[in-house]
Amino acid sequence: MFLEVQDLDVRYAGTQASAVRGVSLQLNAGDIGVLIGPSGCGKTTLLRAVAGLEQVHAGAIRLQGRVVGSAGLQLPPEERRIGMVFQDYALFPHLTVARNVGFGLEYTKPRPSGAERQDRVREVLALVGLEGYEGRYPHELSGGQQQRVALARALAPRPQLLLLDEPFSNLDVDLRERLAHEVRTILKAAQATALFVTHDQLEAFAIGDHIGVMHEGQLHQWADAYTLYHRPATRFVADFIGHGVFAPATVSEVNGRVVVQTPLGELSEVNSSHFASARPGEGRDILLRADDIVHDDSAPVKAQILRKAFRGAEFLYTLRLANGQTVLAHVPSHHDHKIGEWIGIRPEVDHVVTFPARD
Repeated sequence: MFLEVQDLDVRYAGTQASAVRGVSLQLNAGDIGVLIGPSGCGKTTLLRAVAGLEQVHAGAIRLQGRVVGSAGLQLPPEERRIGMVFQDYALFPHLTVARNVGFGLEYTKPRPSGAERQDRVREVLALVGLEGYEGRYPHELSGGQQQRVALARALAPRPQLLLLDEPFSNLDVDLRERLAHEVRTILKAAQATALFVTHDQLEAFAIGDHIGVMHEGQLHQWADAYTLYHRPATRFVADFIGHGVFAPATVSEVNGRVVVQTPLGELSEVNSSHFASARPGEGRDILLRADDIVHDDSAPVKAQILRKAFRGAEFLYTLRLANGQTVLAHVPSHHDHKIGEWIGIRPEVDHVVTFPARD
């Protein structure tokens, strides 16, 4: 295992509350991990602890089997061979692209020769698609190009682990997802192992092999994007990932098959393994995502349009059923209904997710 975080607890000086508590995760060599969650959830604190910038109160951090952080050991950041890319890129405005990228090579051991530094600078600039930009200055580059320079600088010393703290947060929304795909391609080409922090789900899905959802200092789930979306481990993950609402449901078994009664009608032919913790007749809350609801004018269930958000190819409709229950639906944008209009809808749920009902 390349990176292993085990039962990690991090507290800020002078406080008893833990900013990170009981977090465990693993990352294989060459994999990209992503931490997401709301502001203040502890994801950046966890990243800083891995970097050696925050003291570990309990648990351990291991790199390639070697303990680099624990309650009794704090290996300095410079001895961990970790590269970092920050939100603001931290480029030196008075240095050219080549000198920015080569800056970290001045402090590697053994120190490379001038020719070796130049070769490595050219190599990583080619890797990030900036050949020929060696003589430019940061102010002559676009935001996306500056981000690539920062990435090249972090990769130049061949770190054993690369940490990225919301590196796209200062870029336009349309550029962020495209760059996330490009950065993933660059990291894979460099065979780099990386841990990435973001609050943007689309970025996380675009770049991560494994994604960790954090809330109030705890890691709720560490899995691939598909599993997070279709098999959320906790109610928080289910609510945080994607667009959806919880609706009351009752689970029962009929002739050996699980049947779920919902405000949208009956769901049958459901794999019973999804309900291992559900007792027949027990009140549950079912997660209904926007892609679980299909617009169908011939459907017996009708819903009133409360709000609609245009997304280009589709609308995100917020709908209210006759009983007051609210649901969401993705509807192709050529179905441009008016707010207040009633439309037919039906459930088409491939992955049923339920949790114990809340009072």
